[in-house]
Amino acid sequence: MATKGRILIVDDDTDIQFMLKFYFTGVGYEVETADHGRDAIALARRQPHSLIILDIMLPDMDGFEVCRELRTNNRTKYIPIIFLTQRDERSDRLNGLELGADDYVTKPFDVDELGLRVGNAIQSANQIGEIDPRSKLPTGRLIEDYLRGLMRQARPWTYIDGKINNFDTFADVYSFVAADELIRFTAMLLAEIIEQFGTPDDFIGHPGRDNFVVVTHAADAKRLQEEIENRFASGVKQHYSFIDRERGYVLVPDSSGDRRVELMSMAIGTVSTTTHRFSDIREITELAAEDRRRRAAGIIENESTRFRSTW
Repeated sequence: MATKGRILIVDDDTDIQFMLKFYFTGVGYEVETADHGRDAIALARRQPHSLIILDIMLPDMDGFEVCRELRTNNRTKYIPIIFLTQRDERSDRLNGLELGADDYVTKPFDVDELGLRVGNAIQSANQIGEIDPRSKLPTGRLIEDYLRGLMRQARPWTYIDGKINNFDTFADVYSFVAADELIRFTAMLLAEIIEQFGTPDDFIGHPGRDNFVVVTHAADAKRLQEEIENRFASGVKQHYSFIDRERGYVLVPDSSGDRRVELMSMAIGTVSTTTHRFSDIREITELAAEDRRRRAAGIIENESTRFRSTW
């Protein structure tokens, strides 16, 4: 069953944590909790969230510093943040909003009102069209803006263009609900891999439907690429039925009978400042897409040769 989104609640008061988790789970959200600022930052970077509810007074660092770090990280800067705190001074409210928080709610609070504020903040982010409502990743203009800023940096980077093979067939056979869940899985997988093998400055975007982009400053970008390909191929199987998973393909009816369609895989193309100089962002995306298509054609040709050699 699809959820309304994933919320991260950051508060060291266990009673408030429990109440908010109970409430938001009951109205259709997935909920994670943290009682320390550092844990919250790590959770937010590890997987995409729809919104963060953040207390100011935390044991290890204050919520303002948590917000500041989230807003300066390429993977968390677009997540809506609502401060929920006992500090009701005007200066605190202004400080929170100046740091980029989307709302500021003081304790004690009405949980139904907070629920409406959460829903409105998530809806506003989605309606702007800058965040994909399924993956919770930046799309469109935000990706373009990031790439323009990237071109002004001297630090080496690699652009990875990933496209899910056979996604449309999966959506047709298994329904749009399953397809949306697959998109969420892919976004979470990319975030986990970047957290493990990338750098804090790496970026993940979702231009649309079955296409994802990663920009990494990691020295071993090839290792990152291989991890994405291999872990996607392994993890995507859980989204298929037992029969399709065991035989390794889906049977799709057409006019000439059932047609075999292989399970989904991630096709990847890359381009790097270590081998290219770019004049505009279109050159980056076009070269990476060209590399992806060339790699895919080579794989298909190799598979065809291997198949013929078995006869």
